[in-house]
Amino acid sequence: MFDGGLTMSFHKVNCPPVVGNLSKIRSQCRTRPNPCFAVQMSSTLVQTDENGDFYESKKISGSSSTELKSQPQNSLLSQANTVGIIGGVSVLSTLIFLEKLVWWSSRNGEECVPFVVCSEPALDGGRRPVHSSEVNGEHIIIQNLRQKRIFLEKSGARCIVMPCHISNAWHDEISESCSLPFFHIGDCVARELKEAKLKPLDAGSSVRIGVLSTCETIAVAPYQQKLQNQGFEVVLPDKETREHILMPAVESWNQRDIEGARNLLRIAIQVLLIRAVNIVILASDVLQNILPREDPLLKKCMDPMDALARTTIKWAKSAKKVRRKT
Repeated sequence: MFDGGLTMSFHKVNCPPVVGNLSKIRSQCRTRPNPCFAVQMSSTLVQTDENGDFYESKKISGSSSTELKSQPQNSLLSQANTVGIIGGVSVLSTLIFLEKLVWWSSRNGEECVPFVVCSEPALDGGRRPVHSSEVNGEHIIIQNLRQKRIFLEKSGARCIVMPCHISNAWHDEISESCSLPFFHIGDCVARELKEAKLKPLDAGSSVRIGVLSTCETIAVAPYQQKLQNQGFEVVLPDKETREHILMPAVESWNQRDIEGARNLLRIAIQVLLIRAVNIVILASDVLQNILPREDPLLKKCMDPMDALARTTIKWAKSAKKVRRKT
C-alpha cells in the first residue's frame, strides 16, 4: 500500500477516441479494498488537436479548477526516465499496474518513477479477425493505439509500456517507427523465466510453461511466441478444460459464486501442473483476481504485469543514473 506521505503527480490525457463500430470488452476485475492512504494529487488535463499535438486546457488541484489557455507545448515532462503508459481494456488493471510501479519504485525511500498515462478502455478483442469488417476494426484499433504512442512520445516519455494482455498482441504494429524503448510484456516474462534457470520436470523435455487466459487466442499470442523464442514449450488448456472448467470459473466469479470460481480455477491450474508445467502464467485480469493472495497454488503462477513493472523500474533507474553521470 502507499504510505500517507506520498505525493503523486500524474497527467490525465484526452486523446482522439476510437471510431467505428467496435464492441467493448467487459471489464472483469477483482473488488479491491479501498487503499488506506492519503494522496495529494496535482493533475493536468490535456487535449490533443487533430495532429496529435496537445495543449493544456485545465489545471486541477484539490477540488478547485482554473481554466488555463496556452500555446501547444513540445513536451509535458522533461525527466530522462519518464515512463509512457498506454492503458488497456480495463482501467482498473491499468491502475493496479500503476500501484505496482509507484509502490515498488519508491518503497526504499527513492523517488517514484515519473510517468504519463494515456488510457484506452475501448478495444475490440477476444480473437484475431476473420472477416473483412473485423480486419478493418483491427486496423482502427491499431491506428488508435499508435496515436496514443505518438502522443506519449510528444509528451516527453522516454519509454513506452502497455499493461494489457490484449493490446500487446498488436505490439509490432503499434511500435512501428517508434524510436523509444517499447517493452513487450511477453519479452519481460520470457526474460525473467530464462534468468530463473528452470529445470525440466520431465527428463528429456524442454521447460514447459502453461498459459491460462479468458481470451483463447489474442491474449495468449503475446506470450506464446516470446516464450517459444526462448526455448520454452508452451502448454495451453485443452478444449474440455477450457469449456468445462476455465470458463465456468469466470462465470461463477461474475455471478459472485466466489468459492465455486476458486475451486474451478484451482482445477484448471492443476490440470496444467499435471502436464509437467513449471509455471502457469495467468494472462487475464479476472483470473488474477479469483484466488486469495495466500493460496499456495499462486506460488506456481506468474502475473505478467509483475514482470512488466520490474522491467520498467529497472530501466527507469538505469536511465536516471545515466542522466546524473552526464
